[in-house]
Amino acid sequence: MIKLSPEQPEEGWEVETLYDLCFAPGREGLSSYRLRDGVAPAEGLSHVARDEFGELAGAIRYWPVRIGPARALLLGPVAVHPTRQGEGVGGLLIRESLAAASAGGWARVMLVGDAPYYVRFGFTPLANVEMPPPTNPARVLGFELQDGAWNGITGKVTKDA
Repeated sequence: MIKLSPEQPEEGWEVETLYDLCFAPGREGLSSYRLRDGVAPAEGLSHVARDEFGELAGAIRYWPVRIGPARALLLGPVAVHPTRQGEGVGGLLIRESLAAASAGGWARVMLVGDAPYYVRFGFTPLANVEMPPPTNPARVLGFELQDGAWNGITGKVTKDA
């Protein structure tokens, strides 16, 4: 049984350890991390997934960004402990956190990731949204929390100060 809860400040070290385990060394050099530097995560949207023994099974975080004057959420990182992969933990984290973002009044979410994985949740390519280099444009994906939220949104993604 997996239980989701909002990430608490004291869990930060444990979440970072999970990210270190799941992602390649140098992950913090990616362009998406530069957009997070010095910016607080979006309030109430970062979650952890724990099993019945209290062990961390997965985590997800969101960050506010801007594309021109429009605000968006940058999803990521999301990670599932290697021993829990294939159990639906990642999907649970994504679906529940997108619902929380919608309930919180956000209109749009973006990420940099593998389209074959994220299309199952409704993400689509964002052809007119430019992440800082080096980012493969084919990996820039978006999700509408409100109908038409990505219509007319173009330009470079920047920090939300």
